[in-house]
Amino acid sequence: MSAQIEELVEKLSHLSVLDMAKLKTALEDKWGVKAAVAVAAAAAAPAEAAAPASESTEFMVTLEAPIPDDKKIGVIKAVREVTGLGLKEAKEMVEGAPKVLKASAPKAEAEEISKKLSAAGAKVTLKGL
Repeated sequence: MSAQIEELVEKLSHLSVLDMAKLKTALEDKWGVKAAVAVAAAAAAPAEAAAPASESTEFMVTLEAPIPDDKKIGVIKAVREVTGLGLKEAKEMVEGAPKVLKASAPKAEAEEISKKLSAAGAKVTLKGL
């Protein structure tokens, strides 16, 4: 910090609350602004910045239980297609549900996996990472 700023901070630290309120009003009048507007704008900026961050681009795809017995074969085939597992491994995964099929997949791939498994009769959840 510059010496000027340090000196100003020191002087302001010794003001009473009443004097600070008067200073605030005087600065608002001189600069033609309202302090509340600046605070509201500052509060809105982090909220706006957080909004895009909440949109996930990677998803965890989980096969949920239970899987109806009449749909199990179709789900095993879909799991094999999606994961590249052998018949035995895919069957174990389906019978051991809930299981994570993909720990991290792009949004488009995760949605495609979800569609395939849902069409086969399975319940799938996508969790944004």
